[in-house]
Amino acid sequence: MSQPMTTKLVPVREIENTWIVLSDGCRLAARIWLPFNASVGHPVPAVLEYLPYGKDTSTVAADATRHPYFAARGFASVRVDLRGTGSSEGLCLGEYLLQEQDDALEVLAWLAEQPWCTGAVGMIGYSWGGFNGLQIAARRPPQLRAVVSMYSTDDRYTDDCHYQGGCVLGSDLLKWASWMHAYDARPPDPRFAGANWKAQWLDRLRHNPPLIDDWIAHQRRDEFWRHGSVAEDYSSIQAPVLLVGGWTDAYTNAVPRLLENLTCPRRGIIGPWGHVVPSHGVPGPAIGFLQECVCWFDRWLKGIENGADEGPLLRAYLQESLPPADFVAQRPGRWIAEDVWPPASVAALTHDLPLSGTITGDQRCGQTAGVWCANGMDHELPTDQGADDSRSLACDLAPLTSALDLLGHPRVHLALSVDRPCALVAVRLCDVAPDGSSALITWGQLNLTHRSGHATPEPLEPGRRYEVDIALNVIGQRIPAGHRLRVAVSSAYWPHAWPSPVPVALTLHEGGCSLTLPVRAAQAADTEPPTFGPAEESAAAPGAIRESGERTRERRVDAGDGAGVARIEDRQSYRAHFSATGTDYTETGLDRWLIAADDPLSAHVECDREITLDREGWHVRLRTSSTMWSDEEEFHVVSALEAWDGDELMFEGSWQRAVSRDLV
Repeated sequence: MSQPMTTKLVPVREIENTWIVLSDGCRLAARIWLPFNASVGHPVPAVLEYLPYGKDTSTVAADATRHPYFAARGFASVRVDLRGTGSSEGLCLGEYLLQEQDDALEVLAWLAEQPWCTGAVGMIGYSWGGFNGLQIAARRPPQLRAVVSMYSTDDRYTDDCHYQGGCVLGSDLLKWASWMHAYDARPPDPRFAGANWKAQWLDRLRHNPPLIDDWIAHQRRDEFWRHGSVAEDYSSIQAPVLLVGGWTDAYTNAVPRLLENLTCPRRGIIGPWGHVVPSHGVPGPAIGFLQECVCWFDRWLKGIENGADEGPLLRAYLQESLPPADFVAQRPGRWIAEDVWPPASVAALTHDLPLSGTITGDQRCGQTAGVWCANGMDHELPTDQGADDSRSLACDLAPLTSALDLLGHPRVHLALSVDRPCALVAVRLCDVAPDGSSALITWGQLNLTHRSGHATPEPLEPGRRYEVDIALNVIGQRIPAGHRLRVAVSSAYWPHAWPSPVPVALTLHEGGCSLTLPVRAAQAADTEPPTFGPAEESAAAPGAIRESGERTRERRVDAGDGAGVARIEDRQSYRAHFSATGTDYTETGLDRWLIAADDPLSAHVECDREITLDREGWHVRLRTSSTMWSDEEEFHVVSALEAWDGDELMFEGSWQRAVSRDLV
């Protein structure tokens, strides 16, 4: 992509809060950054970011890294809190609801009508904001002319934090629901809500539900998940889309699907990053991503012929092999380009696998997996896979005589049988170095009752032979000469997969298993790889925002009673001081996963959250706790919330839910 042509920077003025009044009277809170000369006589396009995370709390620092940057380059950059979140009025009753989209259509119309706006609007966002950018584009509002969607998905069931391969995502389902319960419980800022802030807050506390209740109630891909999944009709999106993924992020499978199936102008970038904006991407190298966004918006919002719609369809970072480590600051590798997807440069190479035998699931398998979605922090990435390899049926291919480049989805075919009507299978592809270390390349899992599709699961017939295909997560990586590829298969993968109701004996049948690799041949264009500008710094005034954060992750197995209880304890914290308002904001989280080696019903998740907001005359604290476990018939979830205004306990509530297991 060409570099942006809007190079003359202009001063920026910031409007800390503006009310956007919707047709039902609800007011949404917006922060706006404008070029100083944006006016009736000099209108500019607008860029919208639309989130539930609080423009005056969680995202203050992140917003300051990009919105002033866009405004200085000739865009009105706007950050809006969703209904019922942050400083906006109303209630947020769920994730990606029709109400959220309907409100966005009104926001887009409002922006286009402002005297400082040309009528052309783009949307940008990552994670939630990347999701709703695609969902709103599918509604085809006339004002929306371009989208930048980072770390999002086209299918809410297959590639989000709830289910993967039809398995309950034990690592993240409750974890993320508990964060959203805490976020949605934060009060509006009294500076904008006025004397009514406490009444609004109480309304939220009483009526905003724990989202886990909806998520666990829909265990198959039904209408609940089809809503908001743009894969239902790719042709509905007509606005040009720039898609972004990362190899250590959890949402990257959607990037090649969207590149293949969208019919609108689109381009993709996949780097080595986790769930982090690429201008601050970890693992590095970070790139000048805001420049890419300006180039995209210049082309589609201003009509500048800058080549943004030319060049390769996908620019991807082909990673070099590294020894396993739970944190990597910089990933060696090189940028490559592909003009089409599926790539013409990639050919399928199939290996028969000498996999056979029976294994009874050790529920501790999965302890080396790392987090499901890395955020560029310590202790997140997969560690040496040796322990989990020993808990699996595994085989190694012969050492490579020359380097092998992989780009796409490796696929594993298994001929298998199980002794239970409900079972799962997890498959890992590992890079085994000459020293014996085993590094995870990619993985996949499948609830075998979903073998014919996620909408209509069917019980298994014990002892019957089944043939199943499992697509592993998309990857771009070079495997060096002298290394071996290892395929490891297990009937448990905790905590990524919630265990089957009873222990499962999984049998792989001799001569029925194979691995198909997406092997990329070197291209002439590789001698001139894609280039990016230098990573941008924050546009915030020095000292205006001070922030810090950390993550620790401890794994251990307690021999104790002989059952071998595996424990994972994950602690996260974030602290920020906003000098403009004298506000201190903190959020802390503690997550625990426990399971015994021989007892799938011992699976237990606990999540605790605490958030505080402090400034002169305003001291708010809230705390949530959530617990999830199961028996053979049901999932059980208990959630609790407490909120204080100073020393006054404003609210105390609890929720309990039992939901039948639906062939999970």
